[in-house]
Amino acid sequence: MTAHGTTLSFNGLSSIVKELNVLPHSFINSFQKLHHVSFPSCTPNKLVWNRSFGRGDQICLFHGPFLKLQMGRFMGTLRVKSEDSEGTLNSKSIALDEETLEEELQNAIAEENYAEAALIRDTLKNLQKDSKAAVFGANSRFYESFRTGDLAVMQTLWAKRDEACCVHPGLKGITGYDDIIESWNFVWANYEFPLEIRLEDIKVHAKGNAGFVTCMEFVKTNGGRWGGQFVTNVFEKIDGQWFICIHHASPVDL
Repeated sequence: MTAHGTTLSFNGLSSIVKELNVLPHSFINSFQKLHHVSFPSCTPNKLVWNRSFGRGDQICLFHGPFLKLQMGRFMGTLRVKSEDSEGTLNSKSIALDEETLEEELQNAIAEENYAEAALIRDTLKNLQKDSKAAVFGANSRFYESFRTGDLAVMQTLWAKRDEACCVHPGLKGITGYDDIIESWNFVWANYEFPLEIRLEDIKVHAKGNAGFVTCMEFVKTNGGRWGGQFVTNVFEKIDGQWFICIHHASPVDL
């Protein structure tokens, strides 16, 4: 790989560099942790960069659909813009949300740019896989709190919204964060922990900032029998974190 002025050559291909999908390795790591996303593996390369990045920075290069050099078109990658005349990086424009990608996908299809559309579609699939994994993890934390009767953890898992709703088996819906948390304390009052909980037929769905899980939930208390419920748990992504906003458990005869 070689760099010549404003032109970057890679494996014999060159492009005028207006926006570079070339980022410091440390920035990629911190972005992934903050936004709970994963990217294709990237190789840190020692490059001397005179402008946007510091001299001798480790630069991380994305491969495949993530290595796209272009002039103003978003291609489903991270974009970093340098707007300072001194060459200092002072604005990070990060666009990896599904809504933007879907818009770009439709634009690419409309323009019959099917190669670009395929790249964006692959990126969308990867993001959706990451979202489904995150929703699955949030659902697992919910059931771990349920199993151990940990009210303090349960408080951190629910969205603090008036619209939040919890339907315990055989009861009417309870709305509002405070009443929902109080209901869990009431439901657990006569339980001995830990409970035995088994989940079957788990299905996870996620798109954008919304996700939901359906499953069969089997719960057994100490000295009691197994009880079965069909459950729908709905999650909302708020400030980068998934919170449960609806729990609906309907009793099922075993």
